[in-house]
Amino acid sequence: MNKARLQDKVALVVGAGSRGEPAGTGYATATLFARHGATVLLVDNNRGRAEVTEREILEDGGRASHFIADVTREDDCQAMVAACKDRYGRLDILVNNVATQGSGKVTDVSSDDLDQVFAINLRSIMLACKYGIPLMKASGGGSIIIISSIDGLRTGMSHNVPYSVTKAGAAHLARVMAVHHGRDNIRANCIAPGHIYAPFVRDISQEKRSLRSKVAPLGTEGTAWDVAWAALFLGSDEARWISGVVLPVDAGLLAATPLAVYENLL
Repeated sequence: MNKARLQDKVALVVGAGSRGEPAGTGYATATLFARHGATVLLVDNNRGRAEVTEREILEDGGRASHFIADVTREDDCQAMVAACKDRYGRLDILVNNVATQGSGKVTDVSSDDLDQVFAINLRSIMLACKYGIPLMKASGGGSIIIISSIDGLRTGMSHNVPYSVTKAGAAHLARVMAVHHGRDNIRANCIAPGHIYAPFVRDISQEKRSLRSKVAPLGTEGTAWDVAWAALFLGSDEARWISGVVLPVDAGLLAATPLAVYENLL
């Protein structure tokens, strides 16, 4: 087991529960962090899923424990950070990973749906950071990682205004916190995954999976592990001078215009 990259660091990963195959980004990130030496607090709102991730990390020789929280609630966010302090005494890496889909054009979306998507996709990040940053500062600094989406940078093929807007807000929040807390030795960065195959698209057709691969310059399908490797880098001291960036993990998709990949679709 390679422990060098995150040795002696404590990571809190929100949305770390396992949903089975294919792996989700929270599960993959928490597992990879543990394999590289971090002690991981696994936060999820589903006890069964959190316990699966915990058990697998422990069986692999890693260090982890779980905490059940609804991160749209301020008291739960405060409690999860308090648990991290009580159990491990510090916080070095905070990964904000939870999200929900939100459909509709701006003329279609309901107020209730809008409130729910904003609470899960954006409010939860702000609350986790509100309580996580003071502990991270007291620990000497650290790394905040937000999992956003390419849909927060470009308009996607779906009518998903609430999702896209909250993902754009999450990306900008990383920039804002990078500026506001840089002198606390806290870095804040965002990862924007492209068309990865993960639980939220588990039921899409094989035809659509193929198309999602073809439109990217690399022509291959991504997984949650591709996102996790990027998070591992941003959480490590290798990225000590990187803050305020939005890193696409997308097989080069955002580098291309639609016509640039036209021949790949023929």
